[in-house]
Amino acid sequence: MAVVPSIAPRVITARHRGLNRAEICDQNFVEFVREWDGRVQRRPADDAPVLPDSTLDAHGFLELFESQLISRHLDLMARVLRVQNKVFYTIGSSGHEGNAMVARLTRHTDPAFLHYRSGAFMAERFRKLPGMDPVMDSALSFAASKDDPASGGRHKVWGSKPLWVLPQTSTIASHLPKALGTALAIEQARRIGRALPIPTDSIAICSFGDASSNHATAQTAFNAAAWSAYQKLPAPVLFVCEDNGIGISVKTPDGWIARNFSGRRDLDYFHADGLDLAKGHADVARAVEHCRSTRRPTFLHLRTTRIMGHAGTDFEIEWRSVEELVAVEATDPLLRSAAIALESGLYTPESLLAQYEAIRARCFAAAEEADRRPKLITLAEVVAPLAPYTPDAVAAEATRAGDAARRLEVFGGEDKLPEKQPPRHLAILINQALHDLMGKYPETLLFGEDVAQKGGVYTVTKGLHKAFKGARVFNTLLDETTILGLAQGYANLGFLPIPEIQYLAYFHNACDQIRGEAASLQFFSNDQYRNPMLVRIAGLGYQRGFGGHFHNDNSITALRDIPGLVVGCPSRGDDAATMLRTLAALAKVDGRVAVFLEPIALYMTKDLHAPGDGEWSFAYPPPGEAMPLGEGRAYGPQDAELLILTYGNGVPMSLRATRALEAEGRSVRVIDLRWLVPLNEAYIVAEARRAKRILVVDEGRRSAGIGEGVITAIVEGGCAATPLARVVGADTYTPLAGAACAVLPSDAEVVAAARSLLGD
Repeated sequence: MAVVPSIAPRVITARHRGLNRAEICDQNFVEFVREWDGRVQRRPADDAPVLPDSTLDAHGFLELFESQLISRHLDLMARVLRVQNKVFYTIGSSGHEGNAMVARLTRHTDPAFLHYRSGAFMAERFRKLPGMDPVMDSALSFAASKDDPASGGRHKVWGSKPLWVLPQTSTIASHLPKALGTALAIEQARRIGRALPIPTDSIAICSFGDASSNHATAQTAFNAAAWSAYQKLPAPVLFVCEDNGIGISVKTPDGWIARNFSGRRDLDYFHADGLDLAKGHADVARAVEHCRSTRRPTFLHLRTTRIMGHAGTDFEIEWRSVEELVAVEATDPLLRSAAIALESGLYTPESLLAQYEAIRARCFAAAEEADRRPKLITLAEVVAPLAPYTPDAVAAEATRAGDAARRLEVFGGEDKLPEKQPPRHLAILINQALHDLMGKYPETLLFGEDVAQKGGVYTVTKGLHKAFKGARVFNTLLDETTILGLAQGYANLGFLPIPEIQYLAYFHNACDQIRGEAASLQFFSNDQYRNPMLVRIAGLGYQRGFGGHFHNDNSITALRDIPGLVVGCPSRGDDAATMLRTLAALAKVDGRVAVFLEPIALYMTKDLHAPGDGEWSFAYPPPGEAMPLGEGRAYGPQDAELLILTYGNGVPMSLRATRALEAEGRSVRVIDLRWLVPLNEAYIVAEARRAKRILVVDEGRRSAGIGEGVITAIVEGGCAATPLARVVGADTYTPLAGAACAVLPSDAEVVAAARSLLGD
């Protein structure tokens, strides 16, 4: 290979000390080309190697170089127009333009999860389909225009529905688990005979920086990928670590990425020079081919650099020496590409500078046009794709019966259908509803810790593995981030995942997989991409014999403020069945991410007032019945003296309190809210307006719990004058044994609060 003539000046002038490093890098390129005096070989044919010892042909090089130039000028344009308030994003791809090779050597049907320095990758992938314009589409995104085809102006993301680039925001490795999940979904489809929207030999691509590789979420994905490969489970994911040696201002130790990843036995390591197209091409090709042919997780360590700082607001001259900056800028990959172009005779200095300026003009023209396009203005416009809901279609789907013959097969005959059995408790009815859902939807997958042969730690999934086999009901490794990453990946490729999080406390380990990833996809893709799922979480307090915080977590706060999420919490078995049908329909029809919060202490509860009364056992609702989203359940007359609003364990508790109060001649109406996110505020207010006194019973914590939302709805609904009280859990962790009773609401506390409100 020819050596790139150095641009590092012998004498550092005032120009090199400038604050605007984007301008300096731009000038560096122009001066490098203008002053070129290296040797020039005879121009190669289009299908001949661009340089004698390269696997990259001349035609491929020219297209890759153009993609690099487009990416660079989009960065330069963003820096100039940001100060004019025409562009709203300045994290650039400069120094990472070698990732265009990954785009060229993969297919547009290989799902891609990209980090923010992927401008050249996108410019190159745009070539895969005719009629697409990487410059205009990118400019619309930079300008936050409503016409942005990726997000509709909601964020500057690299994304494209036709190019299978699922948009990511400024994530720190949180996209790696779902990339692995998508890779595993490709092979899962083959195992259960389900058609895919992409070719069966596709791979998933996931790019990230060297600094991000240290993040716990990234390590989770690497571990789960290796865990899969160790068991001979195909996991065709290409992890592309774009190593520029720095994370904002924190440098990665020299050699750390190679040392950390090159020796992992079940994560196959390849290195490629992303600063040199002619040299790096063969190594990228080997990594891609290895991933596609072996179906093993593959780690491509792509050498890059970072010039022009982390973003437009990162003035590196303030914290890095000018000598260091000049040395880094001398490694600009566009300088190496320019050298190849000039040495090979594919360009003359004059023609290359003309091309450079033509692309600059094209990017600025696109940006000016994008600035003239409409922006998002109203709240309604902003949130339109956040939480789509088509109630009639959801109701029709929820009440649609599945195949009758298949249902008989699942349950073992007509006389064994659940609706023909005697009333049962919550755990049994959830189990029967899950059998029904998996029979109705062949694309459902149920997975988590201990859910298969064991049937779950509370036997809620008992028999599902036997009925639907290991390809559809399976155990995962013990890692909630992986479980929710798998769910997203399966959903991306058309499955309807039902992941289980064993305990609510364990959800907090992996919350960002829902908060930052799953629940945001419809919003940031303008509803072009959906990852529907029904997440089962066992939680809340009051367990006997299995105590302590982690098995009795009553904090729902982490679920309450996730935009677009739906959370249902049944207190009784028949409600659980009809709620599950609606949640599955919401996922199926509207692509929603839904959580089914199961009160553990009620799983086995059969009685309400006295042992053996059977008043908390219910008949299984037959197919055709479903619970409308937001609908509560009322017990007692509308004109009662006291209204109690509650959910979960609070429902039987409040009903027991009601019996005690009725014995004293009082009338009480109890409302089981059932739907916790979003709260049906109109329903709450309608009930509150009829009420003479209101008691909110919330088994969660005092701060940021459901009760706060209920009281806010009551007050904002104009009912502030109605006497109001709350019985709520304390702001503490749940202790062991009888001490738990001191921190959670009790029957006695509900009765006492009610009497106080009633004036007794």
